[in-house]
Formats: sequence, C-alpha cells, structure tokens
Amino acid sequence: MKLLWLLFLAALACKMFTGRWPWELIGGSARSAEQARARTLLGVRGNATRDEIIEAHRRLLTRVHPDVGGSSDQVHAANAARDLLLGGVPLN
Repeated sequence: MKLLWLLFLAALACKMFTGRWPWELIGGSARSAEQARARTLLGVRGNATRDEIIEAHRRLLTRVHPDVGGSSDQVHAANAARDLLLGGVPLN
C-alpha cells in the first residue's frame, strides 16, 4: 500500500514540475514526432534556420513536383512539413 501511495505522489510531483504525467514524458509528444518526420523529409537538422528550411523545401520540390515525375501527394507532404517547421504559417 505504501508503494502505491509513493507512486501516486511521484506522479503528482512530476505533473506539478513538468506539466505532464510521467507516461506522457516516456512516449514523447505527437507533435515532436511529426516535427522529426518533417525534418527527415526535408533533410534539415533540428536547429535549422528559417532560410535553411525554405531552401530545403525548394530543393525537395524540384525532385517531387508533378512536372518532373513526382506526385501532388509528395508536394502536399513537402508543403505540410515546411509549414509545420515554420510554425504553421504558410509562405505567400
């Protein structure tokens, strides 16, 4: 019984200090997983600048555009990855 009480207190302390439950910390967040996939798709590192992300997006589009043998799904994925890494603000 004491062990359960200690586990409960530890979980509560974790929630207070980090804002997340311990099981949320273990699995990672869905957003960070999406950002990792976006960085992999564009081929940029985790601390890439805005200009590096835009340049990587342009390079990827030259390979996957439908006019050069790619598909519109690939273009949509590249655009979504760029928008996610730039904070959700699409370029005009």
